[in-house]
Amino acid sequence: MENIVLESLKSRRSIRKYKQEPIKKEELEAILEAGAYAPTGMGKQAPLMVAVTNPDTVALLSKLNAQVMNGAQDPFYGAPVVIIVFGNGESNNCVQDASCVMSNLLNAAHALNIGSCWINRAKEVFESDEGKALKKQWGIPEHYIGVANCILGYIDGPYPKAKERKEDYIRIIE
Repeated sequence: MENIVLESLKSRRSIRKYKQEPIKKEELEAILEAGAYAPTGMGKQAPLMVAVTNPDTVALLSKLNAQVMNGAQDPFYGAPVVIIVFGNGESNNCVQDASCVMSNLLNAAHALNIGSCWINRAKEVFESDEGKALKKQWGIPEHYIGVANCILGYIDGPYPKAKERKEDYIRIIE
């Protein structure tokens, strides 16, 4: 069965090398809009997305993320944009809702030929004193939990090929 959406879902890959040029505002807005249309429990649209394009703030977030791993390397791989997806900690579907938003962000970026990658450790970053201060500065209520970071940028290098899918990945019980 051939379908452009299914083919796009199968061809998306995580990108770990980016050009330094910022993505266009209209591309970022289109990706964020796709995130806003992600399915959420009871349709409550409980997650929040914070898009960061300021290079100093991106660098700070990268530093804080690296500190969680006790490292110094850039866990954002030089991407010029970071979207932090926060889940509503008062929702039973906090992580699931935010994960659906992340999936839409990643797939929307791919549809626009923009590289993306899911980066963990948002929870730990925004539990730190510096992370809590950023949440306060950005007007994010305390009960919101950092779930994931979606890094975005123009791809620097060849597009990765998919690995072969393992044989026992899918099981159909009839």
